[in-house]
Amino acid sequence: MSSTFKDIRSYRLSNIDMMRGLVIIIMALDHVRDYFYFSGTSLSLSDPAIDGGYYITRWITHFCAPVFVFLAGTSVGLMQERRSRKELSKFILKRGIWLIFCEIVLISTALTFRPLGDEMTGGGIFAFLQVLYALGISMIALSGLLFLGARNCLIIGAVILLGHNFIGGFWPEAQPFSQPDDPFWVTLMTPGTFLVIPFYTVVMYPPIPWIGVILIGYGSSFIFKKEPSERDALLRKIGFSFIGAFIVLRFIGIYGDPNTWQVQELGLFSIVFDFFDVTKYPPSLLFLLMTLGPTAILCSYAYQISGKIKDILVMFGRVPFAFYVVHFYLIHVLCVFFGIWQGYEAHQLAHMFPFFPEGYGTNLIGVYLVWGLVIAMMYPFCKWVYKVKSQRKDWWLSYL
Repeated sequence: MSSTFKDIRSYRLSNIDMMRGLVIIIMALDHVRDYFYFSGTSLSLSDPAIDGGYYITRWITHFCAPVFVFLAGTSVGLMQERRSRKELSKFILKRGIWLIFCEIVLISTALTFRPLGDEMTGGGIFAFLQVLYALGISMIALSGLLFLGARNCLIIGAVILLGHNFIGGFWPEAQPFSQPDDPFWVTLMTPGTFLVIPFYTVVMYPPIPWIGVILIGYGSSFIFKKEPSERDALLRKIGFSFIGAFIVLRFIGIYGDPNTWQVQELGLFSIVFDFFDVTKYPPSLLFLLMTLGPTAILCSYAYQISGKIKDILVMFGRVPFAFYVVHFYLIHVLCVFFGIWQGYEAHQLAHMFPFFPEGYGTNLIGVYLVWGLVIAMMYPFCKWVYKVKSQRKDWWLSYL
């Protein structure tokens, strides 16, 4: 693929795009699970009796959001070689606003198929604020903070990630998919629900911790400008340091995650599962150490990978927005057809997945089969978008 045409956006690095492509594919697995796994089944990773296959499926998808937001910050840092700070600030400010708009209009519609309102939310238009929302607000914040310089952004990001769990202990509690009476400011640090007529708004990705992630990604972009041997050695050092810090802090259990682990009566696997069950909503310090550490190590070996598989991952990683938007619509359409095949009516599946009828769905094997089908169907579309973006410089392509 890469030999067929040359990417004129030369500031991109293939190892970053490969990692982004990998997490996008894994992300699709999580969304297929949402829409195809047995409805009415709510399995928490803290459940000591959880099935190993389900646990691993959920756990590996934890890497998606932190890697995606971190690499977004890194990419902004690398773009500074091509744009002035003022130009870059203006670009990511507009992109941040665009992402929030797309989250509310495009993604929420894909999730519900109810763009004018849903009786499940009291007739309100469902606005589900997740990754694009968090990334959009993070970019808006970065558009101003980047004038402080990469080093100061790195320090601010580290302070946020090291300290937000302490602040969270005093922060008011809120609840997603509940009565929409949470104050908006509360959802900056914790998931919650609020009403902005006509939108029934659920925040799953509180933005403050994610602002810390994008700032660290931006402040760390200098690593990818180093010579390959020095860069990879530093990435491995950082990665193993993060993993070591996670193990020590998690074992001690004093700070870093509100969900402490316990010795389980069901044996070793249950203990291991509980040990690695850290908080994603919002992302705790331990959650980010656990995900970004292995990512740094894998990224250090990315240049040593070659061949068709890497080309495919790089391709997906260079069209993340197009993949993200379209794959939600594809998954939900397949879900409706699957529900009809199971004997349900189409309107019963035209909702957000927590409102699906009891009895709908398939097992984990079926989820993986649908996931493979989704990736196969997304491939030709993403390849076409990749080719267009690689050969043209139209300004609007930067927003896809």
